[in-house]
Amino acid sequence: MKNLDIDTLKGMSNFEVAALFLENSENNELGLKPINVGRGNPNWINTTARLAYNRIVEFAIQESLKTINEDEGSMAGYIEQTGIADRLREFLSSSKEDKFIGDVLDYTEKTMNLNQDELVFEFSNGAIGNHYPVPSRSLINVEKILNRYLEQSLYNGVKLADQTDVFPTEGGTAAMVYLFNELKISRILQPGDTIAINTPIFTPYLQIPELSEFNLKEFNVSSDESDDWQMIDAKFDELKDPSVKAFFVVNPTNPASRAFSKHALDKIKEVVEANPEIIIITDDVYGTFVNGFQTIYSVAPKNTLLVYSFSKLYGATGQRIGLIATHKDNVFDKIIAKRTAEDESVKKEFTDRYSLVVPNPLDMKFIDRTVADSREIGLYHTAGLSTPQQVMMALFSLTSLIHENDESDPYIEASKKVVDNRYQTFYKSMGIEGNSSIDNAKYYTLVNIYDVVERKYDKDFRDYFESNVHYLEFEGKLASKYGVTVMDGSGMGTEDGYIRISLANQPAENYAETGKRIAQLLEEYHDQYKNK
Repeated sequence: MKNLDIDTLKGMSNFEVAALFLENSENNELGLKPINVGRGNPNWINTTARLAYNRIVEFAIQESLKTINEDEGSMAGYIEQTGIADRLREFLSSSKEDKFIGDVLDYTEKTMNLNQDELVFEFSNGAIGNHYPVPSRSLINVEKILNRYLEQSLYNGVKLADQTDVFPTEGGTAAMVYLFNELKISRILQPGDTIAINTPIFTPYLQIPELSEFNLKEFNVSSDESDDWQMIDAKFDELKDPSVKAFFVVNPTNPASRAFSKHALDKIKEVVEANPEIIIITDDVYGTFVNGFQTIYSVAPKNTLLVYSFSKLYGATGQRIGLIATHKDNVFDKIIAKRTAEDESVKKEFTDRYSLVVPNPLDMKFIDRTVADSREIGLYHTAGLSTPQQVMMALFSLTSLIHENDESDPYIEASKKVVDNRYQTFYKSMGIEGNSSIDNAKYYTLVNIYDVVERKYDKDFRDYFESNVHYLEFEGKLASKYGVTVMDGSGMGTEDGYIRISLANQPAENYAETGKRIAQLLEEYHDQYKNK
C-alpha cells in the first residue's frame, strides 16, 4: 500500500489522484471488497443496436461474397447497391435484432424519406469498414440520422436538424481536443483571451485552456449547492461583457448533475444578445437522463458548439463515439471572415493552409476546418471517424428514434430508473435525504463531507473535522482502509470537502455499502474527537 503525501496530491489532477487511491483500495486494511465509485463508466449496455450491427456485418459479408469468393470464402469482394434494401429484408429473420432492423428500414423510409438502397449500401460498407469515410466529415445518411436524434433527444421541440452540420468524432474526448485546437488555429480564441467556465466542471475544461499552447485567461462563473447548482443571474451578467470571448459548460453538469433550468436558458439568450460574438461550448452527454432536457444549442444555436457522446447512455465508453454539431449559419464562420478581412497576414496564412485541400480556402466552414485540422491538413483525404463507429452511433440513435411517436423510449426510461434507484439507495444508506429537483440527472452526486458531518453529528464536530482532517486525507483513508474510491470534487472546481460519487458503474447494493463505509469512517473520526 502506497503512502500518499497530501501536498503532492494537491498538485495532481483529481483523476490521477483517484487512480492512486484505487490502487490502495484494492489492498485495503480491512480486507473489504473494493468499490470504485469514482469513474463514470456505466455498467449497463444497449444490446439491440449491437446485435443489429452484427447482423448487418453478416449481411454485408454475404453480399460481398457475391462478387468475389476466393480461398473458401476468406476473400470476398465489393457490394452492389442496386436492390440491396430488398435483399436485406429477405435476409432478416424473426429475431429481436432483425425485427429492429426491419423497424429501422420502415422508419427511415416512411418518416425520414431516406433512399433505402443508399442507406443499406452505406450501412453495409460502413459496418465492414472497407472504404474510407466519404464524405470525410460524416457519412451522408448517418449525418441525417444523427441530426434527427439530436433534435428529438436534446432540443425539446426546437427544429434544428436541417440547419445543423455534424462531425462524428472518437468520443467526446476527441471532440474537445479538436475544438480547442481549431479555435486556436482559426484565431477565434487567441492567447490572452478571457474565457468563462461554469464550475464545478469536468476537469479537462479547466486544465486545457491553461496549457501554454492556448494560454487563455480563465474565470469561473460558479454554481453553488445553495442555489441547487444553478448559475445565479449575476453570473450570467458577467458573460455579457464583450471581453468575455467564450463560455464553457457541461449540461447537465459534471460533477453536480444538474441541467440548466428554463430560467438559465432564458439568461443565455440575454447573454448572446448583449455579447453577440461570444462562443459557447456545451457538452451534453448526460442530457437524456433529465426529463424534458433542453440544450443551450437550441436557444443559442448560432453561437454554440454542441458536443455529445453516446458513451454514457448506451454503455459505449470503449467504442469512442461522439460528435460535434454546429449551426450552418454561425458566429464562428463570421469571426474567421472578420479576422481574414482585418489582417492580410491571417488571410495569407489561411489561404496557404487550406488551399491544399479546397479550391476556395477562405470559404471553408469552421466545422470542415476542424475535420481537416484533426488530420493536420495533409491527411484530410483520409479524415473522419471510422465507418464502423459511425454506423454504430447511427444504430444507437435509431433505437430511440423508432419510438419517436411513442410516449417515451423504454431503454432511456430504464436508464433513468437505474441511476435513480442507485441515488436513492446511496442516500438512504447515509441516513441523509437526497435532492428531488427535476433538473437532477442523478448520474453523479456531489457530497459535501463537512456538511454530512454536521448533519449526522453537530456543528462542534464539523468545526473540529474541518480544522483537523484534510479532505484528501479523508478520501485517502476511505480508500486505503475501507476500500472505497471516490473522485475529489475540488479538482473540478468545487469548494474543498466535496466528493463526487458516480451512480453509474456499480450495482445498487454497492451504493448501500459505500454509504455504510463512509458513515463508519466518520464514526471513527468522531470517536477520536470524543477521546480528545
